[in-house]
Amino acid sequence: MNDKVFAESPNRIIPLRQVRNIGIMAHIDAGKTTLTERILFYTGKNYKIGDTHEGTATMDWMKQEQERGITITSAATTCFWELNDVKHRINIIDTPGHVDFTAEVERSLRVLDGAVAVFCSVGKVQPQTETVWRQAQKYKVPIIALINKMDRTGADFEGAVGEIKSKLGANPIPVTIPIGKENEFRGVIDVFANKAYYFDGDNGEKMRIEDVPADLQDYRDTFYHEGLEVLAEVDDEVMELYLEEKTPDYDMIQAALRRATLAAKAVPVCCASAFKKRGVQPLLDAVVRYLPSPVDTWEIHGTDPDTGAEKTRHVGDKQPFSALVFKIMTDPFVGKLYYFRIYSGVAQQGMTVFNPRTNKRERLGRLLQMHANQREERDEIFSGDIAAAVGLKNVTTGDTICFEDDPIVLESMSFPEPVISIAVEPNSSGDRDKLSKGLIALAEEDPTFQVQSNEETGQTIISGMGELHLEIILDRLVREFKVEANTGAPQVAYREAICKTATSDMKFVRQSGGRGQYGHCIINLIPGERGAGIVIENKVVGGNIPKEFIKPIENGIREAAASGVLAGYSVVDFKVEIIDGSYHPVDSSEMAFKIAGSMAFKDAAKKAGIELLEPIMKVELTTPDENMGDLIGDLTSRRGAIAEINAGDNGFTRVNANVPLAEMFGYATAIRSLSRGRASYSMEPAHFEKVPKQVQDKIVEKK
Repeated sequence: MNDKVFAESPNRIIPLRQVRNIGIMAHIDAGKTTLTERILFYTGKNYKIGDTHEGTATMDWMKQEQERGITITSAATTCFWELNDVKHRINIIDTPGHVDFTAEVERSLRVLDGAVAVFCSVGKVQPQTETVWRQAQKYKVPIIALINKMDRTGADFEGAVGEIKSKLGANPIPVTIPIGKENEFRGVIDVFANKAYYFDGDNGEKMRIEDVPADLQDYRDTFYHEGLEVLAEVDDEVMELYLEEKTPDYDMIQAALRRATLAAKAVPVCCASAFKKRGVQPLLDAVVRYLPSPVDTWEIHGTDPDTGAEKTRHVGDKQPFSALVFKIMTDPFVGKLYYFRIYSGVAQQGMTVFNPRTNKRERLGRLLQMHANQREERDEIFSGDIAAAVGLKNVTTGDTICFEDDPIVLESMSFPEPVISIAVEPNSSGDRDKLSKGLIALAEEDPTFQVQSNEETGQTIISGMGELHLEIILDRLVREFKVEANTGAPQVAYREAICKTATSDMKFVRQSGGRGQYGHCIINLIPGERGAGIVIENKVVGGNIPKEFIKPIENGIREAAASGVLAGYSVVDFKVEIIDGSYHPVDSSEMAFKIAGSMAFKDAAKKAGIELLEPIMKVELTTPDENMGDLIGDLTSRRGAIAEINAGDNGFTRVNANVPLAEMFGYATAIRSLSRGRASYSMEPAHFEKVPKQVQDKIVEKK
């Protein structure tokens, strides 16, 4: 990286190469927040250790998080760590593990340079781990793995490393390995330094370094040689020495492992028990050693807002300013907080920035360095940093803010569609405005939460990623916006799909004295692949429909598709070819062609036939062996398809199944009673599938 020359602001305290932007991500209950609390304590950010068990975790600052012991919003903080007498700044985002809050993980990963993926040593690779791993790969984020909870009964370090390789397709290289396990877990061995680390003091803050115990030397040597073999496969310098039967020295191994991690060819693996305060400091060393600084992600790719051509920037304080707004939050004290990551340039309090999406200027009001929900005011924020601003107006999640004279649009984020809806209404008519205001504010914060009005019933419908997601939304309405709401039963967000190809020739003619209305179009409607979206092609030749009327036809088709044909659910994954039509030189208008397009789509869809699609959930169930039969029977009765059954060696079995969301309401209560509270499950949206005919008939009849 030394060939990359850039100028830094004289006001900058920590050089850019010594900055790390990392996220902590994992399946629910792997110990992310506990780990973050330990990091804040060891780096001197907190003077007292917080705990999720006691509801005192700094990063879980929302009342709902403290009560449930889970993370709901991603919290940002900054701390400092010294390695080899060099001070590094680490910006950390602690992300939720529950699948209902997947948008929080998605938007955090978009602005991070590296991530620590936390695994439970007993649960190993769980479904949500696979999801966040895929999200990290999508944004090309290098990862360090931490096998946590080494003190738990059934802890299996080698098994977890094996699953990272087999289930996630990664190249794991253990850099610290456990000394003892379960209640014998005493410390860790640094594989490449060949040293043993023990953690003394009330909070494990004093790290004692000793030689590796003689009875564990062979165990360490095995990992050392296996690690070198993996490195030789992915790094040319190590390969050369390997072929010459020479051993690379410690510094060379560190450099090679860093290169392999940055290129996503290897994943360094550490082990710890964050709860028992053992093994966290070597993880911080690994974060500094192997995860990238903003300088390593040197080129920033975007597009020119005027021409759409590709445009690149590189990091540095003296570059034109560009930043991505990745999260919006309503703060009771300062109003709206806009979290942003600066990719190039410097943000100064009061400066004017440009939003290419709205083509408007915005003013950066106060700049705040966040520590969970505590704020520290700053005059300027430098390249590579993450902070929050107050005072922006027309900015939403995923917007770029930049220097107006040299604008750029950075790659935004995509979010999954909601899969579950409920109707809400205020307890009293006086609360109607408060409810509406609260829902709009929450929808601005959360891209996977949607609010719409049902025109037929006049009801307000809210949609989200799962029952817990909507439960938290309703809880926040009461606490933050002081409004109680009544809710209907949860509804599944079905989709409609076209069965076969059909053609429609549709005229919209209205003559009523004076100027009339005339629109005429002929379309082909063709079913698309799952996930293909809506594609509309103009194939009109000879000017039979003037160009200015093509867009209105398209708008009419899209609006008709959104309101559904069979049961009021949006129609997805189809292609429309506008093949012909005609116009009237006086009576034709945009409105007439829009109505003709809408009528043609509905007519073609009825001819083609419509089938309903339902969201299928990937369910992972962990059950005691003696209850397995009952629980598998229950899943089958819910139209579930069992994908695989993995017998564990601790009296528990893992069952993976695909089950329609419609059948999963109240499942938590059912498994509790079937297993006397011993079984647990997690689920996440997998895909959409055709609804069986008899089920479809019932849904349509209800509608």
